[in-house]
Amino acid sequence: MKMAQRTVPVGITKLIGNTPLLRIRLFERDFPRLEVYAKAEWFNPGGSVKDRAALSMIEDGEMRGALTHGKTIIDSTSGNTGIAYAMVGAAKGYQVTLVMPGNVSKERKQVVAAFGAKAIFSDPLEGSDGAIRLCRTILAEHPDRYFKPDQYNNEANSLAHYETTGPEIWRQTEGAITHFVATIGTGGTIMGTGRYLKEQNRSIQVIAAEPADAFHGIEGLKHMASSIVPGIYHEAELDRKLGIETEDAYNMVYRLGREEGLLLGQSSGAAQVAALEVARGLREGTVVVLFPDFGDRYLSTNLWIGWGKLGGTTP
Repeated sequence: MKMAQRTVPVGITKLIGNTPLLRIRLFERDFPRLEVYAKAEWFNPGGSVKDRAALSMIEDGEMRGALTHGKTIIDSTSGNTGIAYAMVGAAKGYQVTLVMPGNVSKERKQVVAAFGAKAIFSDPLEGSDGAIRLCRTILAEHPDRYFKPDQYNNEANSLAHYETTGPEIWRQTEGAITHFVATIGTGGTIMGTGRYLKEQNRSIQVIAAEPADAFHGIEGLKHMASSIVPGIYHEAELDRKLGIETEDAYNMVYRLGREEGLLLGQSSGAAQVAALEVARGLREGTVVVLFPDFGDRYLSTNLWIGWGKLGGTTP
């Protein structure tokens, strides 16, 4: 009798990457010769695209000898990278301290705590820049205690996408992609993915989406003109950058839920609004838009409970 082949167990970090590509049919009636696909990054085990960068930066630190057991991983984060640090840190046996704006969603705070990480909250009015500054202060006081991946300036962040996200999209579209659309937080996703795709075909357009102004409600994104610009972000490598209004991003989230069956966060809504703007200028093509995470992390935020009171459209 032939024995069934045993499945080799894998650790949680081995499940990062190889996320599916979903067909988005929202605008097919208006653009019949255009195909739009979404890279569904919430299929990563930590629930977002940031799993890729967190693993890459932590393993780079280990390889260089900068991260050893006994040191605590510390970094500033608006949420998703922090969750990824916490998950990877727990899997690898490291303590993790995260500096986060005080207004990150309740769900993100709870997930970070569930992975055993310590959270320190900065002034919510200062956004991600306030968390960056507070993290620098803490690190300066105890430099030997911590390893800081420094997601905003660590090239291992964008390298993760050059080595994984870009090749996956190229393979999944069989090289048919003509436009890549992603939002900007650290810039790592769009820099690394765009760089790889353009090496395969220089005519591929790389389009970034950012909040339209400094005072926005799109959690996790940076308005570059009013922010500390990440060292890994190189705007000259982009073909276009589009400013997205908060209300438009939120309304797109509601549409994607009702018409596509996708519960998404506001950054995914912003990315899809940008993809629609790109589509309006095309007769045909294959657009891939990256959706960073799922929507269950935002159920307690203004996206669902407060935006209508501020004058937006309620779902």
